[in-house]
Amino acid sequence: MTLLATLLTLGLVAGYSVPVEAAVVKQPFQDINSSYAKDAITHLVNKGIAAGTSETRFEPKKAVTRAEFATFAVRLLGLKPVKNNISPYNDTSTTAWYYGNIAAMTNLSILEGKGQGTFQPNASITREEAAALLVRMLKQSSVSTGLLSTTYNDASDISVWARPYVQKVYQLGLMRGSDGLFRPQDQVTREEAAVMLDAILQKKEWSEQLENPDSLGIQLGWQYDSTTAEFKKQVEQSEVNTLVPRWFFLNSSMQVTDHTDATLLSWASATDREVWPLLGNRSDPAMTHQMLSSSANRASVVAQVTAYVKKYKLDGINVDFENVQSADREGMTAFVTSLTASLHSLGAVVSVDVSPDLGTDWTEAFDYAKLGAVSDYMVLMGYEEHWNGDPIAGSVASLPWVENALDTMLSDVVRAKVILALPLYTRDWSSASPATDSWDITLAEQGTRARAAGSVRQWNASLGQYVIGYLSNGMPRYIWAEDSRSLTAKVRMSTDRKIAGLAYWYMGGETADVWNAISNASRFESYLF
Repeated sequence: MTLLATLLTLGLVAGYSVPVEAAVVKQPFQDINSSYAKDAITHLVNKGIAAGTSETRFEPKKAVTRAEFATFAVRLLGLKPVKNNISPYNDTSTTAWYYGNIAAMTNLSILEGKGQGTFQPNASITREEAAALLVRMLKQSSVSTGLLSTTYNDASDISVWARPYVQKVYQLGLMRGSDGLFRPQDQVTREEAAVMLDAILQKKEWSEQLENPDSLGIQLGWQYDSTTAEFKKQVEQSEVNTLVPRWFFLNSSMQVTDHTDATLLSWASATDREVWPLLGNRSDPAMTHQMLSSSANRASVVAQVTAYVKKYKLDGINVDFENVQSADREGMTAFVTSLTASLHSLGAVVSVDVSPDLGTDWTEAFDYAKLGAVSDYMVLMGYEEHWNGDPIAGSVASLPWVENALDTMLSDVVRAKVILALPLYTRDWSSASPATDSWDITLAEQGTRARAAGSVRQWNASLGQYVIGYLSNGMPRYIWAEDSRSLTAKVRMSTDRKIAGLAYWYMGGETADVWNAISNASRFESYLF
């Protein structure tokens, strides 16, 4: 068997992606000459979307499985397989060739299971199921089903949930049926699937978008509890293009301590990444007040930071002042105003980290509108909905809470200046003593608990995340999970609002799968079909 033929076969049978470079050579399948889908099959194979079942056979009359259709769809949409650390389904092995494709489509709410935590990957996909998948792939809205009865003689056989999808694919010209019948429960054959998917590529305004390169905007990653070597490795495995090492901190002498690592600067420059080191106050309200309440102290700190930016040729500074007193509201604005003006003279930018505005003393020191006007970026820390020490257990960052926080900020700050920070951690909660017996965990630790014997998980659509329950020493504990699926929902929500980008607290807390999920969410949301 030739190398090309091997790759084409593996593309379907073993789940390997078909390299575009190899796919430019047409595959001479022996069994498609009499198929009405011959041209569509050839086109999809040459595009690396579909593949034969062997070196010389496509088996056009064979039913296509749900896993195979998911794989074709991922490739057509230009997405990446995502091997979710928490599996969406109980009957889908994480080692199966199709797992990453099914998870990718589930994360984006394009594919759904068959109920009770099952997907049935090897079951044949029905025509009405295919209709739903095509409509969701193209982000089309549901339509009235009033014309179905006059369109198809078997309209009453179409499941109620599927009727809007069937009507829509008819309008789009992607599925039409034959002899006045739609045949909703019939299996979709491989040649039928090829015709459906190729019809999408034949529409120029759709196919051109599918060829667009990814554009993720600012992807900011904070370093935390890691060496420079570890941080570089974390960044290399991610989508992050803007580094925030923890280098500069204010002390009680009104001096800014310097922990700059020149090797990270050299590496960032060589890999075309920007560096915006963090300027922190270590959550010390008294020390921060000493600086912000004095024009002389503010000027001194601005001069010190400016000197560091000039010395190290930094691209920017990330101001992270937390636990600031309400009385320092004007001082905070004055400091950021002066710092921004000074750094702009060097071509550097200023970003300011802020918590969601919940009308509490915690955020009273931050005038969002004025800070947003004078700084280059406002970084909304979209987490700590329920915090360490909270007497009530709950999500660190549920989708509705993050959405409300972002929309509140956007009422004061222009979209082009807003960066949404997402959590790469969550919290393991005690059911008996949430405030005193709960702690932060990484996403890897979360996955270990989710897979432990006896643990249960349930997707909560209203929160946009799994809720995991397990027993520890006989006592119930709970986790509101952050994973590829929950982060996808947040990225899609924020991308829809056309903000400047995303940030992540903290690098190293994630599992590897989240980066493909984030990339997919951004890419899929960019499509305007």
